Amino acid sequence: MRIVRRAAIAAAVVAATALSPASAQTTYNMASMADFTGPYADVMKDIIGSRRPIVEWWNAEVGQKLGVKLAFKDYDHRYDAAQVASLWPGIKAELNPVLVLGLGGPDVAALQGRLPGDKTPMIMSTAGYGFAWKPDPWIFNPRPSYSHEAVAFFNWFRDKRGGSGPLKVAIISSEASPAYIDQQKGIEKYAKDHPDKLEVVESVFTEVQPTDLTTQVSRVLRKGAEVISIQTNTAAVVAAKRAMQALGKKVPILMSSHNGMFDSGRAVGDIKQMEGDFEVYAMSVPTDEKTPARTFFEMLSSKHNMKVQWSVTTIQGMGQVLVALRAVEATAKRVGAGKVTGEAIRETMLTMPIPSEQIFGTFSDLTFTKEAPFPIAGLSAGIGTIKDGKYVAAARNAPVPVLNKW
Repeated sequence: MRIVRRAAIAAAVVAATALSPASAQTTYNMASMADFTGPYADVMKDIIGSRRPIVEWWNAEVGQKLGVKLAFKDYDHRYDAAQVASLWPGIKAELNPVLVLGLGGPDVAALQGRLPGDKTPMIMSTAGYGFAWKPDPWIFNPRPSYSHEAVAFFNWFRDKRGGSGPLKVAIISSEASPAYIDQQKGIEKYAKDHPDKLEVVESVFTEVQPTDLTTQVSRVLRKGAEVISIQTNTAAVVAAKRAMQALGKKVPILMSSHNGMFDSGRAVGDIKQMEGDFEVYAMSVPTDEKTPARTFFEMLSSKHNMKVQWSVTTIQGMGQVLVALRAVEATAKRVGAGKVTGEAIRETMLTMPIPSEQIFGTFSDLTFTKEAPFPIAGLSAGIGTIKDGKYVAAARNAPVPVLNKW
C-alpha cells in the first residue's frame, strides 16, 4: 500500500511538472512584413536581421518562464499596398497571428480597415502617418509621424542657425506611396500654420527611385532652400547627392531612419560623403557610446547570433520587436499564458505604458491612448550627422512639437 501511495505521489509530481510554465508552453504566431525585392530591399538585412535574435532571446529568458513561445514568418510584399492586401487573407489562414510586425505605409494603407474586424493589432517600426491618425487604433507606432520628426529637426536647425526668418526647406518626394505623400503634406501643414518658423519653397514629386535630380535640385537651390528633406528612400538621397556634386553646391539633406546615414552612405559609396547631412527619428542614436541599446545589441551579437551592423535601421527593428514582445509579456501576465489574443494585446497596449528601460532605451517611454496610433505628446527626437568623417549625435533630445492634423 505504501509503495502504491509513493507511486501515486511521484506520478502527481511528474504531472505537475509537465504542466508548469517552464515546460508547457503555448505558441503564438506573429506575421513579419518585409520588402526583399522592392525599394527597401537594401535596408531589410538590418531590420529583419534584428528580429529573430530578439525573439530567440525573449523565448529563452522570458517566455519560457511565462509559458509562452513566439514564432514568426516573414512575408515579402515588395512595399506595395496591393500586394499586402492580396497576401493578408493567406497570412490569416496560415498563421492566425496574434499580432503583425508592420514595415511601412503600404501595410497601414492596406490593413488599417481590416485589422479591427480581424482583431489583430499591428506594431510598426516606422514613424506614423497622417492618414492613419484616427481614434481607436489597431496599428501602433512607437514614434510620432514622419512630419513630427522632420519638424523637430527643422526647429532645432533653425535655432542652431539663428536669425528671425523662417527656415526654407525643399521636399523631394514621390506619389508612388501614400506614406511619401503624407510626409510632404504634414510638413506643408506645419509651414502653413507657422509661417514664421518654416517655409516650404517647393515640394518635388519624382519617381519612387530616381536616378537624376539635377534639374530639380538646381531649381530648389535657386529658390533659397537651406535644407532638402528626403524621407523616402536611399535612391532619392543618392540622386540628390549626385546632383549637388554636379552643381558644385552643398546644402544639408535631411533623412529618416530607413534611408539615413549608414544606408545612404553605403549606397553613395562612402559614408564620409554624407558630411554635414542629417537624419532624424524618435529613437536612440547609434553612436559608439555605451548606451543600454548598444549593450543589448552586443549581448545579442555574442549570445544570439545577431549578424547585422550597429545602425539606425537595426535600432528600428530592435525597438519594434521589443515593443511587441513586452506587449505580449504584459498580456500573458494579465490574462494568463493560454489566453493571449490580438484583442487582449491591444487592450494591454492602450492601458499599460511601456517604460524605456524595458525596451533598452531604443525608444523613449511609450504611452498609447485611443486618441492616435502613436504617442501624441512627450516625445523627443534623436538627430545624427557625419562630422569629420565620423557618425555622431548632433542632438539626442530635440523636442517633438505638437502638430495639427492634416
